[in-house]
Amino acid sequence: MAIYCNQVGYLPQSRKMAVMTAGEKFQVIRVEGTSEQTVFNGTARDAGPDKASGDHVHVADFSEIRQEGLYYVQNDAGEKSHRFGIGQDIYRALQRDMTKALYYQRCGCALEAEYAGEYTHSCCHTDDAVLWTDRSVVKEVRGGWHDAGDFGRYISPAAVAVAHLLYAYQLFPTSFEESLNIPESGNGVPDVLNECRYELEWMLKMQDEEGGAYHKLTTERHPDFIMPEEDKDQFYLFPVSSMATADYAASMALASRVYRAFDGAFADKLFDAAFRAWGWLEKYPQYVGFKNPDGCNTGEYDDICDLDERLWAAAEMLVTTGEQKYQEKLTELLKEDLTKTDFGWTDVSGFAALAILTDASHKADDDSVRDLRGAVLAEADRLVSVAGQSGYGVAMEPEDYVWGSNMVVLNRGMLLVLAALITEQNEEYEQTALAQMNYLLGTNAVDYSYVTGHGEHAYMHPHNRPTECDGIELPMPGWVSGGPFKTPADPIGIERIKAGTPPMKCYVDHASCYSLNEITIYWNSPAVFVTAYFNRKRQ
Repeated sequence: MAIYCNQVGYLPQSRKMAVMTAGEKFQVIRVEGTSEQTVFNGTARDAGPDKASGDHVHVADFSEIRQEGLYYVQNDAGEKSHRFGIGQDIYRALQRDMTKALYYQRCGCALEAEYAGEYTHSCCHTDDAVLWTDRSVVKEVRGGWHDAGDFGRYISPAAVAVAHLLYAYQLFPTSFEESLNIPESGNGVPDVLNECRYELEWMLKMQDEEGGAYHKLTTERHPDFIMPEEDKDQFYLFPVSSMATADYAASMALASRVYRAFDGAFADKLFDAAFRAWGWLEKYPQYVGFKNPDGCNTGEYDDICDLDERLWAAAEMLVTTGEQKYQEKLTELLKEDLTKTDFGWTDVSGFAALAILTDASHKADDDSVRDLRGAVLAEADRLVSVAGQSGYGVAMEPEDYVWGSNMVVLNRGMLLVLAALITEQNEEYEQTALAQMNYLLGTNAVDYSYVTGHGEHAYMHPHNRPTECDGIELPMPGWVSGGPFKTPADPIGIERIKAGTPPMKCYVDHASCYSLNEITIYWNSPAVFVTAYFNRKRQ
């Protein structure tokens, strides 16, 4: 296949481009039942060599086609793209499935056929946990989402995933009117908030008496490939870290604002947790890190700096309360060498910008707003330039294809959406954000849609224990793959990907490829955010 396109499809008003590695002339064919009709003829633009893929590419632009329907692209060599749709609601099912996927990660409960369809399993991980550093301390911490392809639960990833989703709802509420068919559906609360509440209820249990957040909850070692209910190993609480506590404070403060309209008592509980976590940060102003102790090999989620986490916490506490002490801390931390534009678990400083720049009550001072706005727009301009130099339209340099590169793509999509919002839908930012979705959904050099169940050639074998062990051929729909990694770190990836392979092509769809093909809650959540922006009802 030498023609790559967004396999889900395109909005009628958006730019529509396919990438060809052979031929220049192309046609777009509309499919109606058993009949086909050529509706567009064009000449692709020679975009030259693409650094990240190693391909010499031609870009076929068919943006003028706006009629809803089913299409494919064919070049003058007779090669065809996968079929794709054009329609105003083309991403509705995609957003629904990417959000519903989090339900399948629920821990501490059974997944019943009424809600899970064929992807059922019995109740899992209901025993109390033991504090790693003091085995006499036992705590009930049932619930939450399994973080990734294993069964661990981690505070910083949880905080980031919840924040992506809560901001998506807060900014684009009309994108979340559809039922997800989860146990809480129909209770008068949008289902994205119902699903987030399941995670938040667990997070509330992960706070110690001083207000600090336990870094993680896992077994000693990752289990073999078994179903969740078959994992009977002891779970442990691992020591508090300043990174986890600051992320906890930030996400709880944000959540308290969002849930205030639906459940005041729950909102109060969330804010109390945020306030106590902030108190811990004040008591321990120096970095308190985390490293896996001897005997533990589960996810470490370590960070060498907690200033970005503290920045995010200060921003959320300021927006929530308006109190001057949070402004003073925000001002102090804005002087640090932080990006202010990232939304991953390692660097959360972009959430501070998201909080301040979308705050309708304008609680931050003008200097803070100016600082954060300038950082966001400068980075957005850089990303537009990078995407413009990529034959595939993706805002990634070759060196950016790290472990979880699709998270990088999606977080950059979020930054571009934020830039579009604060400039009143600047078209260049908006269309570049959409181009990142095109990449995720098939406009890439390996011809995969990186979302299960969406696209004619969607990846099939995520590194996810239930998916691999449930005996069902098709994976749960809606899971975002980690994507290409320029230096694969798992045995299958190392074996199958030759040294010198261009970064965009360093991918294998195999369940054992944890460095290429794992799923995580915080790879789905930014995808939901970006998709929700394009699904919102426009004035």
